[in-house]
Amino acid sequence: MSMSIPSGSSAAATGLSGMRAARLQLDSHAHNIANVQTPDFRRQVTTLTARPGAGGVDAQIGREAVASAPFDRLAEDLVGGRMSLYSFAANLRTVQTQDRMLGTLLDVRA
Repeated sequence: MSMSIPSGSSAAATGLSGMRAARLQLDSHAHNIANVQTPDFRRQVTTLTARPGAGGVDAQIGREAVASAPFDRLAEDLVGGRMSLYSFAANLRTVQTQDRMLGTLLDVRA
């Protein structure tokens, strides 16, 4: 699965792409945690790629090449899930800040 948004260098576009990437990361970590006891389970991994020039990030979900032992990477998924939430919140603040700045700019021009 791959997600990207139309190119644009605005803070909102960058923040939105970061929010989408954080959501995919959270989904992937949750999937791994939920399936940790499934026989021959191969973990999902999320790959983030910066979009130079356009700003933002593209995210793709893939699978590990080989199945790992149960619970080997559970702590990584638990911490990764929390980090995804913080990343989403930080990117949301970027979008909110641009929205407030645009509102202020429109108030000044009115």
